[in-house]
Amino acid sequence: MEHFFRLKERGTTVRTELIAGMTTFFSMVYILMVNANMFANPFGDGSNPLGVSYGAVYIATAISAIIGTVLAGLMANLPLAQASGMGLNAFFVYTVCIGFGLSYENALVMVLMEGLLFVVLTATGLRKKIFDALPHAVRVAIPAGIGLFIALLGFQNAGIVVPDSSTCVNLASFNLLTQSWGDIMPMLITLGTLLAIVIMAHKNVRGAVLIGIIGGMAAYYLLGLTVDGFYAGLSISFISPLQAFREFGSESLFAVFARGFDFSAYAAAHGSANLVLMFATTALAFCMVDMFDTLGTLYAACERAGLLDENGDPINMNEGMLSDAIATTVGAICGTSTVTTFSEVNAGVAAGGRTGLTSVFCGAFFFIAMFLSPIAQLVPSCATAAALIYVGLLMLGSIKNVDWNDYRIAVPAFLTLAIMPFTYNISYGIALGLISYIVISVFCGERKKIKGSSWVIALLFVAMLLLTH
Repeated sequence: MEHFFRLKERGTTVRTELIAGMTTFFSMVYILMVNANMFANPFGDGSNPLGVSYGAVYIATAISAIIGTVLAGLMANLPLAQASGMGLNAFFVYTVCIGFGLSYENALVMVLMEGLLFVVLTATGLRKKIFDALPHAVRVAIPAGIGLFIALLGFQNAGIVVPDSSTCVNLASFNLLTQSWGDIMPMLITLGTLLAIVIMAHKNVRGAVLIGIIGGMAAYYLLGLTVDGFYAGLSISFISPLQAFREFGSESLFAVFARGFDFSAYAAAHGSANLVLMFATTALAFCMVDMFDTLGTLYAACERAGLLDENGDPINMNEGMLSDAIATTVGAICGTSTVTTFSEVNAGVAAGGRTGLTSVFCGAFFFIAMFLSPIAQLVPSCATAAALIYVGLLMLGSIKNVDWNDYRIAVPAFLTLAIMPFTYNISYGIALGLISYIVISVFCGERKKIKGSSWVIALLFVAMLLLTH
């Protein structure tokens, strides 16, 4: 291990790497529950429009996290961890499947194509050109827009934000005189869990999100004693952990090949030309968001760990990006959304993680968690909703890099981050942000600043808006 991971060279030990790997794992293990719940119960009401079970997605998420995380450690020797990305999973479920009307298997094809494209772009060096194609204002606004989107989903899943015929959305009623305690209690648990996570994070408690989710779950079942008929209405079955593996094998594993390439239903409803354009722009949106997520985390984690080269770039960056691309491809084959590098790796870096051994240990913990799906299924949506809101909050930090006094920058950034939650569509936010930037730049005499690749991507988005929406 010393020879392979260069522990002494980077000033670390096996024990430190173990602690760092455990810290990273507990900081991000919530994704197993949140991702499975988002796929199997996207509206928090027990409905299952995607037709895939909690157990199947739980196992798919765990396997792709294990492969991506271990590959990052062995290929790049960096303390990274990967799993199905927040925001990208929402894009998969709410935009591609529910919004566009594609099947779960059809959406997996797009993730598979994105993963393969990412492999090619990384191997050929074209990744950087696409990264540079988006203006800075749009790039920094993308995480913030996704954060608002994720937070909105959390509030809706908790029942705190509800549909309204006159204003589209409204705050749910907390009035004890008109609402039952059974309706109000889960919403209070979400808010209480959110505050608990924030307080623990401020006090640097490791695994604050996971602890908050567990605490919210405990409060949910304890306060259930105060609700008439609460336990009678629960449908909890303590099944074997192997049941999740059986569901995984029958529902999600290789589903992309068995049923994914049949787009006849969409083509019949919208036309073949519409299908081609929608496919191209959606896969591009998947790829760009994944790319920005991974690059941003790579730079932040490596800078904090002192793992930047003389040019200020992360060491072994291509290997780190390649492990992400391979994991995304594997994730699509297993049946989950795009795999990306998690920002929670910064917790492991803060705990002393400096090498890929941190990642290997983290992957080992994910392997153990893979057999705990029956316990994870006990977590109510009101507890995981708090995690969604908190993660959304964390992603808003990027907007501090926007010069809001310069309207040439502020308007594209605003459109990018606002359109995503307002339309339930990440790609629309990227599209309007990039298009507005180009229009403003042209009429402000700054046409030379626009890269040729920006024009190409913008034209694809224009065609998408004019011909497919």
